[in-house]
Order: sequence, then C-alpha cells, then structure tokens
Amino acid sequence: MVMRDGDALDVRPGGDPARAAPQHHGAYHTTAFFLTLYATALTAWTVYGIAQGDGSVWDFVEGLFNPGASPASQLVGPYEWAFAAAFLATAGLAVAHRRPARSAALFSGFFLLAVSLREAVGLCDAAYRDQYATDPLGGWALATRVLGLVVAVVVLTTMLPATEGRERRRTGLRTGLRTGSGGASGAASTPCPVPSARDRRLSRICGVLFLAMGVTRLVWTVHDLTLTGMDTFRYLRGAVDGSVLGTLNLAASTEFTTLGSVLAFFLLGWLAFRARRDLRGALLVFASVELYLTVRTVVWLTVTDFFNQSFETPQGALSMATTAFGLAAMTSVVVLVMGWRSERDSPVDESTT
Repeated sequence: MVMRDGDALDVRPGGDPARAAPQHHGAYHTTAFFLTLYATALTAWTVYGIAQGDGSVWDFVEGLFNPGASPASQLVGPYEWAFAAAFLATAGLAVAHRRPARSAALFSGFFLLAVSLREAVGLCDAAYRDQYATDPLGGWALATRVLGLVVAVVVLTTMLPATEGRERRRTGLRTGLRTGSGGASGAASTPCPVPSARDRRLSRICGVLFLAMGVTRLVWTVHDLTLTGMDTFRYLRGAVDGSVLGTLNLAASTEFTTLGSVLAFFLLGWLAFRARRDLRGALLVFASVELYLTVRTVVWLTVTDFFNQSFETPQGALSMATTAFGLAAMTSVVVLVMGWRSERDSPVDESTT
C-alpha cells in the first residue's frame, strides 16, 4: 500500500492485486483439485482408448495434430484433449492463487455444466438409458458424466463468490482507520483490481476478434445447414440432447461444439468488449482451445492437398480465408492475453493528507 504524507512516501505492505485475496485461497485450492480430478478422468479414457486400439502411442501423438491419423477407436476427441489440458493449466493457476484462474475456472465450470445438462436431457430417452446398462463401459461412462456435473457445481459454487473488489475495499478501509488516515483515503490507497486504460483497450480488441469469430462461425453454420438440406430441428436438438447421437461416446458431438463455440464467442466477446471485468483466464482458455482445433484443421487441409484446390471455387476460397482469419484471430488473442499487464503495474491512487 502506498500513502503520501507531505513530502514523505510511506510504503506499507499490502495485498498483491495480481493474486487472490487470502480468504479465497480455499476456494482456489478446491477448484484446482476438482479440475485436476476431471482432467485425470479424461486422460484415463484417452489411455484406455490407446490401449484398446490398433494404433501405437506415436499414432496417437500424430493424431493430436493430424485428424487423418487419429485412431477411430478413441472414446474422447480433440475437444476433450484440449479442455483436459486447459483444466490442468487452470488448476495450476489456481494453486498459485493467480486471479485469472477465477474466470478460467468459471468458464470451465459452465462448459462442464452444459455438457452435463445435455446428457441429462438425453437420459430422458428410455433407449438411451438402456445403453448405459447393456454397454460394458456404460457404468464408467455414467460415472464420468456424474463426475463432470459434480465438478461443475463445485467449481461454480466456490468461485462465483470469490470476488476481489469488495474484500480489498474493506481491507483498505480497515487499514485507513487503523493508520488514522481516514476511511476514504485508506480505501483509495488500496490497489483495487480495476483494469488500466491499456488493459481495457486490449480487452476490447479481444472482444472484437471474438465477436467477429462468432459471426463468421454462425454464418458458416447457417450456410452448411442450408446447402446440405439438413434437418435444422434435428441439428439443434443434437446440440442439447445426448441421445440424438445414439452412442455413449464421451467425445462431444459436432452440433454441440459448433453451436457452443458460437455462444461462447458472442458471450465472451461482449463481456471483453465492455472491459469491465478481468476475463484474461476465460479468454486464454477458449482462445487456446480454438487455436489448437484450428491448427488441426490447417494440418488436415495440408495433408489432403486442399490448399491447391481451394481457390478453384469461390466457396473454397472463402473457406480458406475464414480459416486463415480464425488462425490469426486466436493467435492474436493468446498473444495479447499473455502480454496483458496485471493490476500491479496499473496506476495506483495516492492519498495526500
């Protein structure tokens, strides 16, 4: 804490605004444990798929970036691999009490809650429920689904109340009263987690990129539905009903990942554009996941020689342009967020007594 008394500068120990307040450390540790637990479950399914499949470990490693080399017997897909890594990274930030872990954990919690609610809707179908009883892995799959719901509820209930501003203002008020500087000056001299002007600009840039990605993906989704003549109602139902796919595969369906990503782009983009909260963690998690999936797409286009054929039709050229934009946009967001200055570097008010 910095206070000015005449010409003397009084530097007193205060809370680190880049870290969570001490009273929230328990919530951060709980979140780290449960996210690690679910990431371990996804890793176990991945290892089981490798062991039961015909391919080697190297085939799986190649399949991480080359969709054409992915073993068909894998029970989880690239979306789950990416989020498993994101959960572990978020858990690491939470153990270190870094404040970006809160928004990253909340985003992860809402993602798991959406997956769980989709599965709950699917369980309303009797035939789908019977698969859990007859499939040899049905019990383990159901246990994983239940674990995901438990993790989502625990993470959301522990991290939603773990806000920083109110606690830091109260700490500043008590410090100011003890030092005799007055409540107002004590509160003003405590570093509150308010983004600086530079951080707000970076947040708005990330918001614009996210909103543009949301619009682009939504337009392509509508275009694909119209062009292929697919049943729109069934497509939308496949995004919210786990029984539509007809299998117990833990890999997320295309409908869920596509429409879920559109919703996430719009929601995070709007919040980031408003620049009223620290969304570094959530932006980094989702941008990293989307960047990984885009890189896999680029590798697939390369190995299938689509690059040489893409400009033969306007649709192919437009597809290449949007893929390039997605790669550039997500890379930009990751770079901007990684270089985001923490609140400790932001200007701190000084009180004159």
